[in-house]
Amino acid sequence: MDDADWQRLVDQLRRGDCTPFLGAGACSGRLPTGGELSDLYAARYGYPFTDRHNLARVMQYAEAEVRDPVDLKVDVCNRLRGLGKRRPPDPDDVHTLLAGFPLPVFLTTNYDDFLADALRRQGKDPQEEISPWWETGTAGIPMLPEPTVDKPLVYHLHGSWREPRSLVLTESDYLTYLVNMVDTSAANGRHPLPTAILEAMTMRPLLFVGYSLQDWTFRVLFHGLARDIPHRNKRRHVSVQLMPEVNGTARDAEEKARRYLTHYLDGWNISIFLGTAAEFCAELRRRMEAS
Repeated sequence: MDDADWQRLVDQLRRGDCTPFLGAGACSGRLPTGGELSDLYAARYGYPFTDRHNLARVMQYAEAEVRDPVDLKVDVCNRLRGLGKRRPPDPDDVHTLLAGFPLPVFLTTNYDDFLADALRRQGKDPQEEISPWWETGTAGIPMLPEPTVDKPLVYHLHGSWREPRSLVLTESDYLTYLVNMVDTSAANGRHPLPTAILEAMTMRPLLFVGYSLQDWTFRVLFHGLARDIPHRNKRRHVSVQLMPEVNGTARDAEEKARRYLTHYLDGWNISIFLGTAAEFCAELRRRMEAS
């Protein structure tokens, strides 16, 4: 991100012309990462394969051991809620910072309720909704309350720990999620996401925090939506993400990876900030105070 990117983002946030899109990295320090959670359950159920860092595959194996997918999800929700309560929010965390802006819609692939709690602390009345990803197109597109600044909509794309069966957790869940997204759209010419969510994703620039843009869920949603937006209406987005693990034996590996990511995401009209959510928040506050 250069100075122009920062100033544009500050202006957009202040006037409410932005849609935050939060992933697991936004909860760093309060909840375990996907890799940490994967290791925990791999050890618990004796996962026999080498890719114990792959959460969806480890959970697929755990489900086979438990023999009840909902029971496994209840256990995951209870564990995460317990950890979330033991680690109070940092006053400078990304949820608190974003909740202070006049934004009507927040998107997240996280299961937690940190966003809703932060919005309540700002005196707002958030409306939390969960994507019915497990349903087919015959069920229709759900109607959502009209989001406003005072009553913002927090939309959980991958489920919420308030409703354990809604979690997109195992490899089968992810496949079902992606197939239903594609098939429903192809079957009736309409996207399965509610109108308020579609507008938030296509009419406003997106601010991705702690979310891997190499995730297939993102690729299906973003490519499918971006394809239908006229070029003159395309917005410039921002992504906050960590530098992926690089091959330490390759010459100038980190610089090459940085150059590739910048070039790759620029083709999607995305400016990139390589760093943690906390580092992004600190820089955003500094830029806001200076402008």
